Amino acid sequence: MSNVYPSLASLAATPMTSQNESKKNNTGSWFEAMANAWGAALDRQAFTIDGLSRELEGNDTPSAITTLTAESMKMGFLSNSSHTSIAAVGEALSTMARKS
Repeated sequence: MSNVYPSLASLAATPMTSQNESKKNNTGSWFEAMANAWGAALDRQAFTIDGLSRELEGNDTPSAITTLTAESMKMGFLSNSSHTSIAAVGEALSTMARKS
């Protein structure tokens, strides 16, 4: 591999820069930012599911149950996707670090 391109391992350690950085005072890498974004998406979905489950109390209509079921399935999809993407990027970074 040519030394012209930075290794994936050095890219993973590159500090993230964004407009929100000054607000949150983050100094992590883009890999951490990706993991944090997945975590935030999962938190939002969990909050949605929690709200819908509270609405079911006394309102156990088929439509309410179906909505909760759909949102729960969405949570499963998000959870699997986050695990897959973080694991794949982590493995790629590990492979690149070994080859560098």
